[in-house]
Amino acid sequence: MRLVRTKSDVKEWVNRCRVDGQRIALVPTMGYLHQGHLDLIREARKQADRVAVSIFVNPTQFGPAEDLSTYPRSLDADLERCEREGADLVFAPEDGAMYDSDHSTWVVEEVVSLGLCGRSRPGHFRGVLTVVAKLFNLFDCDVAVFGQKDLQQVTLIEKMVRELDMAVEIVRVPIRREPDGLAMSSRNAYLSHQEREVAPELHRVLEAGSRFLKQRGECAVEDLLDIMREGLSRFPAFRLDYLEVVDRKSLRPAVKAVCGQVVMAVAAYLGKTRLIDNMDV
Repeated sequence: MRLVRTKSDVKEWVNRCRVDGQRIALVPTMGYLHQGHLDLIREARKQADRVAVSIFVNPTQFGPAEDLSTYPRSLDADLERCEREGADLVFAPEDGAMYDSDHSTWVVEEVVSLGLCGRSRPGHFRGVLTVVAKLFNLFDCDVAVFGQKDLQQVTLIEKMVRELDMAVEIVRVPIRREPDGLAMSSRNAYLSHQEREVAPELHRVLEAGSRFLKQRGECAVEDLLDIMREGLSRFPAFRLDYLEVVDRKSLRPAVKAVCGQVVMAVAAYLGKTRLIDNMDV
């Protein structure tokens, strides 16, 4: 496995892959890798001849009061995990390598990005889409692999690829969970012991909503939300950002909750940690 730090080294590696007629898969990450990330690398291995992992804490997707400076980092451990999983290349650019000092060109989606996480994190998805577009251009990848936990992110990336005619296939990988149901996330490292005990309740609220809808086949959205709100109300430590039932394809608010057509999505703070989760029904 090779570690590279510059865009020119990436292009050199890509050119060699292309000369050899090899298919390239990209796994974009911000590092501090957990089993969910390793699932992405394993899927990428199935999809292509060569697998590249990017590790970059992208400053343009963080708001001014967010956790850019404290986001967990563990490059040495990440490199060991990538090598163990069979990655061929890790691109870990130095700070400043991805953006010129006068950078002013952005990828902006103006509909889907405004709801859910975008409502409380203005500009977040502008940063996400821009850095992903830059990575797609750098790697000229055939396929890119993303996790379903970041539902809105992967939906927006698929939309960007489709609407801007990018020649890359997007593959989704299911959420990897802890044994108690908590969705794996690098930010889970922020949780105190007490908060970690409470955190899985977010998933259990979604499970309760799923059972309710599956028993009925369809119901009013407000009835489904009431079931989940009742579950959350028993754990006042959560500070709710949003709890929504959205159309599975468009992520727009569902008019009616119909089994097989909707996703339940939630974001909440537990202490200083922002947790997100979602579940298809």
